[in-house]
Amino acid sequence: MWRDSQALFAGLGTQGTCVANLVPATVAAVAKILLVEDEADLRDLVGYNLRAAGHEVTEAATATEALAHSRRSPPDLVLLDLMLPDLPGTEVCRRIKADPQTAATRVIMLTARNEEIDRVVGFELGADDYISKPFSVRELVLRVGAVLRRGQSAPTVEETPLQAGLLTVDRSKHRVMVEEEEVVLTALEFKLLFTLLSRRGRVQSRERLLEDVWEMNPDVTTRTVDTHVKRLREKLGVAGPYVETIRGVGYRFKEEEESA
Repeated sequence: MWRDSQALFAGLGTQGTCVANLVPATVAAVAKILLVEDEADLRDLVGYNLRAAGHEVTEAATATEALAHSRRSPPDLVLLDLMLPDLPGTEVCRRIKADPQTAATRVIMLTARNEEIDRVVGFELGADDYISKPFSVRELVLRVGAVLRRGQSAPTVEETPLQAGLLTVDRSKHRVMVEEEEVVLTALEFKLLFTLLSRRGRVQSRERLLEDVWEMNPDVTTRTVDTHVKRLREKLGVAGPYVETIRGVGYRFKEEEESA
């Protein structure tokens, strides 16, 4: 049955709903999800299974609809097809991440294309995950849950913000300040920064970061880590150089005394 569901997406037909009841409702917390997909059969199937998993789902068939929905009621996560009839999904992602109201919204890109350059462009725009078609419904729902869990573990006690030179990271408020100006990061970028800063002075290999930040998503490569670090440095501006590259190994946040 699962093999059938994986093959289904290569050519969806009227049989699409036959696997809709295969995904159990195991997601602990309800999330607001915006599903952007122009193929009606696929949109119906994915939407059904996300609702069965306990999520609140809004559907859109075009980029215009998606952007209107996201402005009207910012979602927790957007499942975004890259091949839309009016605008590329990459442009939708760019606009969502550029809007302060939706900048923290998680984005998972869905596409039939599987070239590395497509993934790199998606991650550079701030996407949190990338799923290539064909895929199984079960895997998609599990990946949605994994992305939603990133950075959501609330501290049990009030934490003292971490400081390094011009940079302040407050996990309890999920805020990053550079020279007293707030820097808007995605949930994944925030988790990456906090992981590096909380381990300042210690080299973190790309593989270790994949395990701790990305939870070893099977489609994520070490190139993804490099792409996110590059984007993080750009957003941090004058504090960007605090994240050092250790050639052939990975990355390290500068020692505290070196960060000022």
